[in-house]
Amino acid sequence: MTHDNTEKQQGHISVMPKEVMEYLSVQPGEFIIDGTFGGGGHSGMIAEALQGDGMMLLVDRDETAYKRAQAFKPKGIKTHAAFANYSEIRETLESKKLPKADGILLDLGFSSLQLEEGRGFSFQKDEPLLMTYSDNEEPLKNLLRQMSKQEIADVIYNYSGERYSRKIAEAIWKAERKKKIETTGELVEIIKSTLPQKYEGGRINPATRTFLAFRIFANKEIEHLRKVLDDLPEILAPGGRAVIITFQSLEDREVKEKFKALNKAGEIEILTKKPIPVSYEEQKQNPRARSAKIRVAQRAK
Repeated sequence: MTHDNTEKQQGHISVMPKEVMEYLSVQPGEFIIDGTFGGGGHSGMIAEALQGDGMMLLVDRDETAYKRAQAFKPKGIKTHAAFANYSEIRETLESKKLPKADGILLDLGFSSLQLEEGRGFSFQKDEPLLMTYSDNEEPLKNLLRQMSKQEIADVIYNYSGERYSRKIAEAIWKAERKKKIETTGELVEIIKSTLPQKYEGGRINPATRTFLAFRIFANKEIEHLRKVLDDLPEILAPGGRAVIITFQSLEDREVKEKFKALNKAGEIEILTKKPIPVSYEEQKQNPRARSAKIRVAQRAK
């Protein structure tokens, strides 16, 4: 399989590949869902483990990634591609008349390929302030127009923990009253002008946390995560495994709490008492993966 190499050439490296494969424990003939296809690196490894026998459902809400998923045809494996959010997997199984799965992988990370698509996810380039994965969703530049100062502050603080959230919100709200913020460059300048010069001792870009918060908000990421976690008993066959990679404490907490609730209800067994962190070796090779954590659960048999 060359999928990993293809990804590396495109600048994206699959996160925690060894751990993903260990916990998914793919067997030939199984039905596996990759709920966040992205560059297809994880799917390439899963297809290899299926050894030319079995089925895969490849889901992505990013149009470019969906087209990659449509073109992904490993030998001997039946593949279904869906242009959908991972929160719609249960409905996708129903509409495509597919059975419950033996395993599901959700990589909640942000693909570096998406930074290249000009949708305003990066604070290092001046792009239209969309921050959504498709044109069917309301862009951030419109959402900011409709929000009060307090709503902007709440989004920034609740989704990123930014301690200057009120100051940033005030500056954004005031700027919006004068002229609509249209680009990422304009937003970055507003944030920078508000924060102390030695913000976080210069360790991170002043816009990092605010951009993260706005991305989570604009794409309803927490709501989507909650829905797919609620649906796990309907998605997985008895004994089926769910492997979830998170990159921030907010998401990790959601997964931890929902796993606990499903476990209490007798729906799943938790296979990782604590989240599995990314290895030191991988952090050195791929610094973007440094905050990745895996939690794993198994559908009750």
